[in-house]
Amino acid sequence: QVQLVESGGRLVQAGGSLRLSCVASERTLGSHDMGWFRQSPGKEREFVAGIRWNSGTTYSADSVKGRFFISRDNAKNTVYLQMNSLKPDDTAVYYCAARPGRPGILPRATHEYDLWGQGTQVTVSS
Repeated sequence: QVQLVESGGRLVQAGGSLRLSCVASERTLGSHDMGWFRQSPGKEREFVAGIRWNSGTTYSADSVKGRFFISRDNAKNTVYLQMNSLKPDDTAVYYCAARPGRPGILPRATHEYDLWGQGTQVTVSS
């Protein structure tokens, strides 16, 4: 079973930047759609950004567009989330997710992903 491990979450001031990493236990990025989600207390888990398995096409939620950027390094089996201009509303547990890649609609829903990491806490102070 493929395992995903996130890291990089910490306390950061508003306006600052942070980069999260997600490492897969085996070659995954070249055959899986990868995504980042986040969840705050009292709220449902929401989509943040995704990257396609084959083309590398990236897409993101409107709430983070222009601020957050997803990327990957297939050789390192690692996907990244670069977060800039952080706001207190970005405070959440951030999760890495994966699903076997296939053509179709860009996956944005939690139920479309099969594999999940344990999450990493990001806290943005005001």
